[in-house]
Amino acid sequence: MFNYFKRIKFILKFWRFIPFLKEFFFSREVAVQKKVIGLLLILAYALFPFDLIPDFLSLIGIVDDVVIATFVLERMINMAPESLKDKYKLN
Repeated sequence: MFNYFKRIKFILKFWRFIPFLKEFFFSREVAVQKKVIGLLLILAYALFPFDLIPDFLSLIGIVDDVVIATFVLERMINMAPESLKDKYKLN
């Protein structure tokens, strides 16, 4: 149950991740392999045509997209160096 609330908090603070994502991809501290994995995760999410819940079902249909986007961001945060996590208070 704690993970559910943690994920909701993560989603509500999404705006904080835009500068993090920019620095993740432009930082020399992040290995090229990690940048490629992050980019592949984002592209796979954007290009994958299958939805668990169709989007025409209004708010419920967006839930699976939010969960997948959250998963991708969490993986990228886990791959980021500690200095970048500390800078954006993502620990």
